[in-house]
Amino acid sequence: MAQKILQMTTCIPAGSGNLHFGVAPCKGQGCGRMSWVSGVTFKRYIRKELSWSCRVSRFSEIQRWKFSLSPFNEYWKPLGTVTSSCLRDGSTKYFDFAVIGSGVAGLRYALEVAKHGSVAVITKAEPHECNTNYAQGGVSAVLCPSDSVESHMHDTIVAGAYLCDEETVRVVCTEGADRVRELIAMDASFDHGEDGNLHLAREGGHSHHRIVHAADMTGREIERALLKAVVNDSNIFMFQHHFAIDLLTCQDGSDTVCLGVDTLNTETLEVIRFISKVILLASGGAGHIYGSTTNPLVTTGDGMAMAHRALAVMSNMEFVQFHPTALADEGLPIKPMKSRENAFLITEAVRGDGGILYNLGMERFMPLYDERAELAPRDVVARSIDDQLKKRNEKYVLLDISHNPTDKILSHFPNIAAECLRYGVDLTHQPIPVVPAAHYMCGGVRAGLQGETNVRGLYVAGEVACTGLHGANRLASNSLLEALVFARRAVQPSIDHMKSSRHDLSASNWWARPVAPLSLGSDVMDKILIMTRKVRKELQSIMWEYVGIVRSTTRLEFAEQKIDELEANWEDYLFKRGWVPTMVGLESCEMRNIFCCAKLVVSSALARHESRGLHYTVDFPHLVESKRLPTIIWPCSSVKSSWSSRQLHKPALIAKQ
Repeated sequence: MAQKILQMTTCIPAGSGNLHFGVAPCKGQGCGRMSWVSGVTFKRYIRKELSWSCRVSRFSEIQRWKFSLSPFNEYWKPLGTVTSSCLRDGSTKYFDFAVIGSGVAGLRYALEVAKHGSVAVITKAEPHECNTNYAQGGVSAVLCPSDSVESHMHDTIVAGAYLCDEETVRVVCTEGADRVRELIAMDASFDHGEDGNLHLAREGGHSHHRIVHAADMTGREIERALLKAVVNDSNIFMFQHHFAIDLLTCQDGSDTVCLGVDTLNTETLEVIRFISKVILLASGGAGHIYGSTTNPLVTTGDGMAMAHRALAVMSNMEFVQFHPTALADEGLPIKPMKSRENAFLITEAVRGDGGILYNLGMERFMPLYDERAELAPRDVVARSIDDQLKKRNEKYVLLDISHNPTDKILSHFPNIAAECLRYGVDLTHQPIPVVPAAHYMCGGVRAGLQGETNVRGLYVAGEVACTGLHGANRLASNSLLEALVFARRAVQPSIDHMKSSRHDLSASNWWARPVAPLSLGSDVMDKILIMTRKVRKELQSIMWEYVGIVRSTTRLEFAEQKIDELEANWEDYLFKRGWVPTMVGLESCEMRNIFCCAKLVVSSALARHESRGLHYTVDFPHLVESKRLPTIIWPCSSVKSSWSSRQLHKPALIAKQ
């Protein structure tokens, strides 16, 4: 078995920041102990030989394969405008570049590569329904003379509990200012001070004012500007309501190559296959593996699960960031009429602007936990709130900014003020009830400095990627920054790969096509949907209860067992009613991806025997220097795999010329 695992291991060398891939026996250089954990292979490396990529020798060189509130809907090109040069037939479409996701990373990348070829932007719902659109705080960048790249790097690394890759941090902090200037040149409107310069806010973990923002709706403004540019680009075609099912991969010797993606048009239930020379995965995070999250309903870990099934290397999945301050519905004078699909975020900038946290006894508690008080990094603040709630048996805490001038509050936080007022809270005179909620995945698909992965032709950017920037905890407002920087850095290698590749018009027939389960009938499908929704809530409850802010080995092992049982029972229910693995439906495939991501988080958490950043476990409560290593999930074929973990398609084999 051990030898079998080694053969499935993709080894990643260090060096220039580019990732090169090949099969190696992993003996000697830099390889430490290996353990088989829940169908994935974990490997730890000796620290002195570790960069963001791990240094191992290649056996041989592998020949490169040839071949605002604005009405968003006014921007979309109707699909009928897609030209015949981009299409093969109605159910197969050929593009030079395919982008999965329509947030800041996907759109920024699309606008650049569109100068060199045709681009399909594939998005699950409406294009603006993404985490970017919900980002309130802003973009961190060094734009003030008193600030410095070194200071931003230091803040990022400290927040990341020293697990960040220093080279990645330097690149992002150095290039950030130019990426912000590009947005401004594209008509993104950010707040300015009375002196005419950009108004720079400060948030938890930052030593300087460096947050570029548009009131408390920064993500929405960036999305608006990018979407406006996209609609004016004749080389970009938007496919909304297209749910990405699985990546289409094949084997070229020891390499895995990505040639496209299958999607489900959720309005027509037609399966549409995209064959593309290059794929950018920019699909966002996996917030909805938890019952309470600030993420929109579409964030079900689809990209991470697809990449894992396509044999991409994953990393640091245990580090789930819980935002300390989401609106606590239980503490509102006027209760919402129905439960929210996602928690309403109260931006970090409220604390950066002087907001103070109190328990329900109106005792300020943050100075008891950290000398930085409310400006401590998010992991510290979230754990402190969690501790207060458990000690006092209370449901929420209070965030008060009413001591600030009214005009300042309303100008900086108009969206938050309006939302709070809907439920009877006037934040200019009252504290806001808040509670932590799942917010951001610091782990994901492992990427090099150009967004490249170990799967040739597959690039990643944004929350779906693990670049090494965030380490064990993301510094506030570094996510939009990372998305912008890596979307831009992925452009040139993508263009190079596109130019050296060609469309094989027979490629569309290399994989069996998924099918919508129309043959099962409406009665059976209704029962499957009811069961799937029930299972989704149970899974989210398990994750919230046992894989939350504070963890333990016993509770993680219990979660692992319960998730496996829940998944097995759900799959058994489906298959006994005629479902087969090639069938695809939106909610069933989302559930499949949620299971996959939840298991990756639990397995990764069990593998880390220390408390670092966002991963806090009572069994290993201290930092351990020897364990200051990323958690690597290597692609492998497990003996017993579930529907969520195994590839939908058996990879085709490229015929040698």
